[in-house]
Amino acid sequence: QVQLVESGGGLVQAGGSLRLSCVASGRTFSSYAMGWFRRAPGKERDFVATIAWSGGSTGYADSVKGRFTISRDNAKRTVYLQMNSLKPEDTAVYYCAARSSAYTLGSPYQSEYSYWGQGTQVTVSS
Repeated sequence: QVQLVESGGGLVQAGGSLRLSCVASGRTFSSYAMGWFRRAPGKERDFVATIAWSGGSTGYADSVKGRFTISRDNAKRTVYLQMNSLKPEDTAVYYCAARSSAYTLGSPYQSEYSYWGQGTQVTVSS
């Protein structure tokens, strides 16, 4: 079992930056590929970014590529999402997720993630 707790959300003006953190507890964090997803108001939850267990491979949604960076520190059991050049359309609840330990690489598919955090709200004002 893995427990995930996100933090770092808040209100920011367009063009600003935020860094989200997700701390894991429970089973060996370094075994899990991780992902960030988001749910905008009135929309379904969508993929944002993913990172392999080693941190050596990452992937991003086209909408955030070049603006967001996912990283991890396995010693701190934490995965990060650095968000720069934020836009009002980035407003959403952001969730981190841990993929099944059977996989070492990340994935954009929600169904392949076994554990989810409660989410942190990010609001970008225009």
